[in-house]
Amino acid sequence: MSRYGKTYTIFGVICILGAMTTLTAYAVPLYELFCKVTGYGGTTQIAKGSSKRVLDRKITVRFNADTNLELPWEFQAVQNAVSVKIGEPVLAFYQAKSLTNFDVTGTATFNVVPNKAGKYFNKVECFCFTEQTLKAGETVDFPVQFHIDPAFSDDRRLDDVDTITLSYTFFKAAGSENKLSKKPAWTKKISLKGSSLKAMN
Repeated sequence: MSRYGKTYTIFGVICILGAMTTLTAYAVPLYELFCKVTGYGGTTQIAKGSSKRVLDRKITVRFNADTNLELPWEFQAVQNAVSVKIGEPVLAFYQAKSLTNFDVTGTATFNVVPNKAGKYFNKVECFCFTEQTLKAGETVDFPVQFHIDPAFSDDRRLDDVDTITLSYTFFKAAGSENKLSKKPAWTKKISLKGSSLKAMN
């Protein structure tokens, strides 16, 4: 192989390695963006406001709460389930209690089941948008305001869906001890106008 051939080969290898490094660096952000846009894996959507249209069709939304073993909190849904109309604004609550004598920060992951409903499950306000810090022994109610996009009823794949489960899992945030949140999500002012919460036994 000539000197020029070796140079082109080395240059090609460098380009390939550079491309692989770039793809690796952006793989997670691109995957997260894909999930947010498509609702893949039950990823929910973020809405700027309430729906302008409310349908008669009702859906039961159930609430699930889990906590990673490394996070010393008790975490539960305040209500087990609610019955809502599609497009109707709903305000629900989860509750967390710190079981430690020091401050701990947690971060919540979330999804809905069935996964195919994620594309239409719109959150307006949610504690999951930011990390949350509980002081030693503190108990806090976390709000989540959401609605189901009326386009849900236009998707024939969802004709058989009458129940959606919203799940959260709290994990301990990296370096969380004594890390105080500057502006916890639960201090945000959330308008209850037009929102409903119809708890089911």
